[in-house]
Order: sequence, then C-alpha cells, then structure tokens
Amino acid sequence: MKKIYLIFWEAVEVICVAFLPLFISYQFLARPFLVQGASMEPNFWDGNYLVVDIISYRFENPSRGDVVVFHYPGNRSLFYIKRIIGAPGDTIAIQDGDIFVNGEELDEEYLPGSAITEPFSKSDFVLGTDQYFVMGDNRSASFDSRSWGPLEKSDIVGVVKFRVWPPFEVFAGEDK
Repeated sequence: MKKIYLIFWEAVEVICVAFLPLFISYQFLARPFLVQGASMEPNFWDGNYLVVDIISYRFENPSRGDVVVFHYPGNRSLFYIKRIIGAPGDTIAIQDGDIFVNGEELDEEYLPGSAITEPFSKSDFVLGTDQYFVMGDNRSASFDSRSWGPLEKSDIVGVVKFRVWPPFEVFAGEDK
C-alpha cells in the first residue's frame, strides 16, 4: 500500500512541476490566440496562431499601431484582434478613404497601397480617457470601432507579440 501511495504522490509532483509554469504563464504573462476571419489580412490570416503578451499593458499604455486582442464590447465572451488607430484624447476622422488623427493623415505602412477606409456609422470620433479606436487591416471585411465606437482600455487583453503558426509566414511589407 505504501508503494502505491509513493507512486501516486510522485505522479502528482511530476504533473505539478510540469503544469504549474504553464498555468502561471497563461494567467500572468502570455496567452495563445487563434485568428478567426479575414479582418486582419494581409498581416494575419484565418488560422494563424499567435502569442499575446498580457503583462506589458499593466506597466505601459497601448500605442497607435499596436495589434491587440480584446473582449468585444458587445459580448465580452468574444475575443477580437484589431490594430490601434487612435489613443485617449485623439480625434479620428475618416475622409475620402483616408484616416486623420488629430487633423494629420495617418501613415499606414502596414496596409497595401490600394486600401481604402470607409466610415460605417459616422466619420468623426473623439476619444475619451482610457478609450482607443481600433480597426482591422482588411478595412472592407472588418467589424470594428467604426461600427461600435471606441474600445475601453479595460477590454484590452494584450498585445500580439509573434506568430507561432505557420512559422515561416511573412508579414505583409516584410522581405522574404
């Protein structure tokens, strides 16, 4: 009986040692995220597996251009991935297919030159404290802040750090 107890206890120890670091990492450092849909093409494709840093935004604020994963404000059980276009205090305007932040045209080097941004509900947004304006890179196939308004910082889960799968896929605009 004592031998069975020792074998059982050793198995529990091995499982704890193996899974405790994974649990801590998942809860406090990083999380996996699977892209579903076409809203971030050509930079992230349906089926891409990403690692999301969930600790950085506890020490710094999100920046314009960051790709973030967040709880969709209309249903917090859903997670979306979008790019931050505007930060707290910014005024966002969409005119003639271009985006203007605080009166200056936004240089979106991560988008193909043919990309056109159309307003959905209205064309001007003024962001409050802790509000962000997010949009998908595939503007014609993205349900984003143009439709449901600014995103609260508290809804942001984290920033995308790198793609795990497929491992050799190149981001748009990078050299192969």
